[in-house]
Order: sequence, then C-alpha cells, then structure tokens
Amino acid sequence: MHGQAREPRQGRKAATVPTFYQCRGVPGHFIFPPIPPLSESGYQVIARKWRPQTFGDVVGQDHVVRTLRNAIARGRIAHAYLLVGPRGTGKTSIARIFAKALNCTGGPNADFDPADPAVVAIAEGSHLDVIEIDGASNNSVEQVRDLRETSRYVPAQGKYKIYIIDEVHMLSTAAFNALLKTLEEPPPHVKFMFATTEVQKVLPTILSRCQRFDLKPIPNALISGRLKAIADSEKVRVAAAALECIARLADGGMRDAQSILDQMIAFCGSEIAEADILDVYGLVSEAKVTELAAALAAQGVTAISLDQLPRTLSRTQPMDALSSQANVAGYKAALVAAAEFGRCFPMLITAAGTARPAKVLVLGAGVAGLQAIGTARRLG
Repeated sequence: MHGQAREPRQGRKAATVPTFYQCRGVPGHFIFPPIPPLSESGYQVIARKWRPQTFGDVVGQDHVVRTLRNAIARGRIAHAYLLVGPRGTGKTSIARIFAKALNCTGGPNADFDPADPAVVAIAEGSHLDVIEIDGASNNSVEQVRDLRETSRYVPAQGKYKIYIIDEVHMLSTAAFNALLKTLEEPPPHVKFMFATTEVQKVLPTILSRCQRFDLKPIPNALISGRLKAIADSEKVRVAAAALECIARLADGGMRDAQSILDQMIAFCGSEIAEADILDVYGLVSEAKVTELAAALAAQGVTAISLDQLPRTLSRTQPMDALSSQANVAGYKAALVAAAEFGRCFPMLITAAGTARPAKVLVLGAGVAGLQAIGTARRLG
C-alpha cells in the first residue's frame, strides 16, 4: 500500500521456504525432513570451542580492546569500524564481542554476562539484529541495496542493528559506491563492523568513513600461553618446546596455532613432544639452525660439512622445489659470502626464533651475499 514501508525482501523470501524437502519423480513420493544440526555431544574443533567470547578472552590485541571498552563506557560509539589484520588474529571475534556489548540486556555494557540470553543468541548466530555477511559471496550491488533497505527498520530485539561484513575488500566497486551514503549517514540504530585482511583493496572513500583498527600478529609467548591453558583443559600434556614450535609455525595467528594443536592431538594422543611436530611438518629444530648459524659466524664454512646441507634442508622442502629456487652450489656460494660477513649472523640467530629454519638460512645467507656484492662494488 502507498505510504507504508514495504516488508524487507529477505523477510518475504523467508516465508516461502518449506520446512520439508520433497523428492518428486520417484516411487512413493518421499518427503525427507531437513538434516538436524550436530548434537551437543558432537566434536567441535579447538579453534571454535576456544573462540574468545568476551573482551577478556582476546589475546594480543590490547590496544583494540581498550579503545572499544572506553568507547562504550564514555558513550562515544562510532557508526562504523574497520578491523584490519592477518588471518587468525581476532577480527571477526572482536566484532562479535562488540556486538554482544552493544546489544546485551541493559547494554551497551563492555562487561556483559556471557550467559545473558541476548549474548547467547549472538554467539549462536540467531539474534535478529546482528547480521553477519560474507563479503566474498554477497558482493553485488543488488545485495547492498537489500542491506540499505533493511537497515531502515528499527531493531527487533536489541538496541542496535549491527552489520558485520567479513572480508569486506571482496565487495565490488559498484557495491562499495552503493554503500557510501548509508555508511556516511546511517540511521541512529545502525552500526557497521567491517573486517578485512587486504585493506589496500578497500576504497579510500570507505576508509575515511570508518574508525580503523590494525590488529597485530600475536606474539609467540602469548600464543604459547594460550595453547598451554587449552592443553591443560583438554587434559593433554604438551612439552614447552612443542608449544614454542607450534607458536612459530602459526606465524602470529592464534587460529592457525589452535588448528595445529588440534592436528597434533589427533596424531599423538594425550602427550605431544617437539619431535612429533618436527616429524609431522618436516622441519629442522631451532637448536640445529642456531648451532649451524653460530658455527658459521665463529669459524666460517669450514666449521660444517656442506655435504650435509642438502639433507638438512630437505626436511623443510622437497629437493625438487629447492633446486627450482637455488641449487646446492648456490647455497654454498651464499654461505661462503655470509661467512665473510659475520656481522649478519647475530641477526640470523635472533631470527631463528621467529621463522622457519629454511627461510632463516636463505634470508641470512641472501642478506650477507647482498652485502658482499655491495662492498665489492664500492671497493671496485
């Protein structure tokens, strides 16, 4: 009718979805009920089971947590936030926690009760006013227009209608432009939370309308501590060296670390040692890399047998792949250059604690080789 707001398109479609799926064209005209969800006793991976549920659970992003908590406490809640960072650092988790704080009972409240029905509904994805959108599969202009249409309606349950758009950089240019006006002047009850791993693909006009938070790779010590707490709760004994090895493999991502721990529990059972991780992932221990680097720094290439180098490096990559990057003779030449510039090896030894051994060897030798070339050119 004229003069009345139309029902959202999403709501009209939802009313036509059948509750049973009919299989026509077969004898008996069978009717199959939908598959029930996984029971509560079903297994849930560690990365989902231990996902942060409150601000206090977030690890390694204190600058983001403090800013959001203060914004809630002081009533300075912006209409759009952009969370930027590598995978597995907590972007979507923080967006969900912020939505819980805004739409909890009696909110906004940064110290909400995790057992609050509204908070539980957001965690389960059933809250009507917290809409999570995958930017990769909802990136057209039509879908953004639907969002603009539904955003005009007041919230049904909570105080705010919150849109969480993950991988927002996947939106098309036309979709970004269609969102500009709503993002600049949204209704007072609408909040946007964007998350992306590739902020360079987001239009500057979008960036200028958001408060941006850059999430940092999580330090290895914090990852190790979190994994230790998880392992203790799961009744799994993990050696300290094994936890450090997993943290290095995760490269600053908590979700990657939890996935590796999950895989190692399946492989080892109730006890995990560093040797098990090295065996599964084909790595060389940190001690071996440090020993090699220290020997080269102290005594040059004569301190080690270069004939053993291919077998050592082959634990990190297949030799076919290695030879496509640089042959063994190239590694020997690079190590000879590195030995002549021993000042590079303190950096190499330090880097061994934060990167994969093969990468450290190549990086250290390569930098030293470049320094040798630069010195030769200056002297020439």
